[in-house]
Amino acid sequence: MLALDGSDFGLEDFPLRLRLELLQQTGSFKARGAITNLLLRDVATAGVTAASGGNHGVAVAFAARKFSVPARIFVPRVASPEKQKRILAHGANLEIAGDRYAEALEACRVWAENAGALPIHAFDQEETLLGQGTVGLELEKQVPGIDTLFVAVGGGGLIGGIAV
Repeated sequence: MLALDGSDFGLEDFPLRLRLELLQQTGSFKARGAITNLLLRDVATAGVTAASGGNHGVAVAFAARKFSVPARIFVPRVASPEKQKRILAHGANLEIAGDRYAEALEACRVWAENAGALPIHAFDQEETLLGQGTVGLELEKQVPGIDTLFVAVGGGGLIGGIAV
């Protein structure tokens, strides 16, 4: 948590706290949801699978390695080469599937169904939201009386989890 003041940005004087989730082991908050899935759900021998634009795939690959289960991550062609390298570095199988996330998601769904793997959705899954929501629980403890919270929104998993 980085403690600043509004005056540091030319605003009125008020306490400002920045939550630096980019410093997590996978570079984002996404490992929280991936790990929660592995803790709360039964994992078949086929392992886990996920579709991702990058960060979620890295997180699922990281969590799978920690739990010693196989992982297959589907990304679109536009996924960052750096994220692809990180997915592979965590020992996951990487599949390039289509030009857009929707195509990678569909390829992941089909593979999970055929292989019997556990799909871990990036944001549209209860266990993922539970994991992402731990950010909100930590903020409540670290910043008692917080009255305003700004949350970056991509797929909605972080803000959905915090809201719950």
